Amino acid sequence: MDSDLNQSRFQNICQMLLQMGQGNFMHQIQRSGEDDNLEILTVLVNMLAEEMNGLISHKGYVNPHHTNKYLVQTTFILNEYFVIKSFNSEVPVQFGFTPEDLYNQKFSTLLSNESLTSWNHVKEELSRNLNHHFTSQLTYITKKQLLIPSFCTVTRLLQNKDILVSSVTNVIEETILPTILVSDIDHTRPEGIYRLSDIRLIQKVYDYILDNLDKPLPNLTALSHIFGTNEYKLKYGFKYLFKTSIYQFYNTKRLKKAHLLIQETTIQLKEIALMSGFSTYPNFSKAFKKLFGYSPNDIKRNL
Repeated sequence: MDSDLNQSRFQNICQMLLQMGQGNFMHQIQRSGEDDNLEILTVLVNMLAEEMNGLISHKGYVNPHHTNKYLVQTTFILNEYFVIKSFNSEVPVQFGFTPEDLYNQKFSTLLSNESLTSWNHVKEELSRNLNHHFTSQLTYITKKQLLIPSFCTVTRLLQNKDILVSSVTNVIEETILPTILVSDIDHTRPEGIYRLSDIRLIQKVYDYILDNLDKPLPNLTALSHIFGTNEYKLKYGFKYLFKTSIYQFYNTKRLKKAHLLIQETTIQLKEIALMSGFSTYPNFSKAFKKLFGYSPNDIKRNL
C-alpha cells in the first residue's frame, strides 16, 4: 500500500486518540477498506470511542472531568444545486473548516461515503417533491478526517428554492461538578461510596478491564490488591456505578470486541478467541452463542 496513504491513516488514528484523551468520544475514523493492522486498529479505536460515548451519559460517572453538553445544532443553507450558501457559527467550530473553505462547496463534500447514498436519495426526492421533508442520521467528515454522526432534518424553505439542513450532535463540555457524581436522591448506594476518590478508583478498574480484554480477568481478591481497596467496595461499588457485575462487564465487552473483529476483519476465529482472553475456542464459542444467540461461524464477514 502507498506509504503516504498509510501515514495519513496513522495520523487519523493519532488525531482520534487525542480527541478521546480530551474526553471527546463523538468522532469516528472513516474506514479505508484495507485488510491490515492499521485497519484493525481503526476498528478497535472506533469501537472504544462508541462504547465510551455511550457510557459518559450514564449519570456522569465515566470520565468525571467531563459531561455531555447535550446537543449542539449546526445549520446549513444550500441553494437549489445543493451548494453551501450560508451556515451558523457552530459549523466552523465543529468541523474545523474556515468559513472560506465552506462557502460555495457542495454539501456532499462534508459527508462520509456511507452517507452519500442517503444524501443522493434526499436530493432526488427534493427534486421531485418541493414539500419533501427528510429526517435521518448523516455522518459528517471534519477537516481532520474524523467522522461525526449527527441527527439531521432536511427541508426546502418557503418562498424560494433554498434548502435548510439542520443537525444536532452530542459534544463534551468540561464543567461537571463533583457534587453531582453521586445522586442525592439515590439512597441505594453501598456504604462507603461517597467520595469522588472512590468513584475515580472504580473508574480505574473500569479502564483496566477495557485495556486488558485480551487477558483472563483476575479474581476479585487480586483486583482489590491491584487497586489497593477492599473487595466489598470494589464489588458493590462497580455494580452500583455501572449497573452490572465486574465479570459480566468484562465478558460482554470482550465478546462484543470479538464480534466486531469477526465482522470487520479476516483474522481466524481461533486467533480472535485468544485475543479475547479465552484459552480455548470451544469456551469462546459457547460464551459467544450464549450472549448473541448464534455462533461465531454464523457471522457474515465483510472483508
